[in-house]
Amino acid sequence: MTRTLDVSRDLYTTAQRHLAGGVSSDARRMAGVPLYVDRAAGARLWDVDGNTYLDYVLGQGPALLGHCPPAVVEAITAQVSRGIVYSAQHAAEARVAERLCAMVPSAERVRFNTVGSEAVHAAWRLARGFTGQPKILKFEGHYHGWLDPVLYSVHPPLEAAGPADRPAAVPGTAGQPEAADLVVCPWNDIDALSRLMDEHAGQIAAVVTEPVLCNTGAIEPDPGYLQAVRELCDRHGSLLIFDEIITGFRLAPGGAQEYLGVSPDLSVFGKAMAGGMQVSALAGRAFVMDAISSGKVAHAGTFNSQPIGIAAAEATLRILDEQREEVYGTLYARGRELMRGLTEAAAKAGVPMLVDGPGPVFQTYFTEAPAVRNYRDFAATDRAMMGRLHAALLDQGVNMVPRGLWFLSTAHTEADIADTVEAFSAALNSL
Repeated sequence: MTRTLDVSRDLYTTAQRHLAGGVSSDARRMAGVPLYVDRAAGARLWDVDGNTYLDYVLGQGPALLGHCPPAVVEAITAQVSRGIVYSAQHAAEARVAERLCAMVPSAERVRFNTVGSEAVHAAWRLARGFTGQPKILKFEGHYHGWLDPVLYSVHPPLEAAGPADRPAAVPGTAGQPEAADLVVCPWNDIDALSRLMDEHAGQIAAVVTEPVLCNTGAIEPDPGYLQAVRELCDRHGSLLIFDEIITGFRLAPGGAQEYLGVSPDLSVFGKAMAGGMQVSALAGRAFVMDAISSGKVAHAGTFNSQPIGIAAAEATLRILDEQREEVYGTLYARGRELMRGLTEAAAKAGVPMLVDGPGPVFQTYFTEAPAVRNYRDFAATDRAMMGRLHAALLDQGVNMVPRGLWFLSTAHTEADIADTVEAFSAALNSL
């Protein structure tokens, strides 16, 4: 594929005069000209220059059913004529909350927000308010949104990150205050977690984790690890929070907690739950969520349960729930087929590559290591080469997350997988 980018280049030049950095999110920065999409449908994007891409970014994960799934488009279109924002209750929010509680093992009460960062903020406040304890323990390499209290030690420079068994809290940006009441721990290391929780005994309101680490590779927990985390939280009187913004509804109808068989006290969801519309949710055990019900812990928002987003969530969750065997059978089959194809293509090209993850989401790493278990392992892979692969794949008509993450949708076909493997081979050979 020979890409022409004349229109995109002109748009970017204009955008740089009016948008800071020429983009509206740092996640969309890339070397050269960023992707300017004209339209999207199913598993494909078309840019403003007429180039076509098989899409494995899927809006950073939300388009689990592909772009513009008909049932979701129909639900959104029907709601637009009935109202865009009410600042009042409506029947659909109760129906969606009921279905979410039926699908997710630990969900007994729900509150809706708009984006994931808001839901995380609500969960941390609730944990502190419920337990009366000040500190949150998070794991190095885990991302829980871009707000000041949480944006620490996501992808820190190793020279600033501190010892591997006792990481420093490294801010993610200039302008952040010093970390307050935050403990950072290595992931997949239960001994380190036990030691840190003993040191901060009686102070940790919650341990928060991505149950499958998708913002730093696609790293599954070691066997028994999350069960041990659950036991430590119970022993110390700390809540366990699962950040399921990515894993929720992608790995199973009940999220990673169903997939892994471990139930947290609180969970946050977003992305895939509304087929591309901006809806997030805080869900949890009734006895914890009742701190919100009673008014002890404040939770508010103008656009909470915004009716268009809730209409999209209702349509999406209905499909994921009622067609679960077909949906998840397709996601896992296509994902694992693509993983096998990429692994074989890399071996044929003589390129040291690890392809790892559950299937509906997975990661490609340039490394000779047999496994990646935590952030330090991820940092040792060749991330610069992954950036070059991303650019080469765009030239071949394939769009993945620049750090090497791949999302699958039910719209991806067997033919799409075969075409992707062929393009991947060509991209590797071009590097």
